[in-house]
Amino acid sequence: MITIKSAREIEIMKEACKMAAKTLHFLGKNLEIGMTTADINKMCHEYTINRSAIPATLGYHGFPASLCTSRNEVICHGIPSTKEILKDGDIINLDVTTLYKGFHGDTSHTYLVGNVRPEIKKLVDVTYNCLMAGISVCKPGARIGDIGAVIEEMAHGNGFTVVHEYCGHGIGRVFHEEPQITHFGKRGTGVEMRPGMTFTIEPMINIGKRHSKVLGDAWTVVTQDKSWSAQFEHTILITESGAEIMTTFSPEEWTADDDKL
Repeated sequence: MITIKSAREIEIMKEACKMAAKTLHFLGKNLEIGMTTADINKMCHEYTINRSAIPATLGYHGFPASLCTSRNEVICHGIPSTKEILKDGDIINLDVTTLYKGFHGDTSHTYLVGNVRPEIKKLVDVTYNCLMAGISVCKPGARIGDIGAVIEEMAHGNGFTVVHEYCGHGIGRVFHEEPQITHFGKRGTGVEMRPGMTFTIEPMINIGKRHSKVLGDAWTVVTQDKSWSAQFEHTILITESGAEIMTTFSPEEWTADDDKL
């Protein structure tokens, strides 16, 4: 069932989304070559609980960490580890979901670590542009298929591929709810967007072929051909006239306390 949020629910959800955005920004500011993905997980966990929130991924269907850390050929759902060390030239997607006052905020960003090859920088840039293009077509009366169509066109136009097996999703009191937001598709198809709908758009774009596989830990998703993959994600709200990104904040909303664990 697709839930239409009330004005009060949207107000609270925006708080959760802003907290997720600030958590992600803090992590990005503190990434360093040589740190482990377990170090990132520890920062995320402490930052979240110190703000009276909950890292929603921890324990979700048995997931063992407070965020997903997906590096290089990992498409999504990477598990932080003391053995995985950030190296010069890496890329890493940090996927943060914050549960606050009963609502979820979900966002991710692919960060460049040190000196990244130009073709990989292009992959990351195009993936971000795919996300923003998907958001740009969201408005009342538009269809979910419109999102996937514009993302797929942009990715293919730049020589990249779109992962089909994993998608965006409705979100609110429930972490994952309807509708599913695929990142490929045809314009004019799928669920019609209505004011009060909240969902994520989170394209996963590969530099090689689109196909994926799940590793033996039952979580980590990698490219079958070991090519690198990038992802960006926002939680958005369908308004009366268009769409609003909720997982963001303005520079003046970042305070000295936000720089502290």
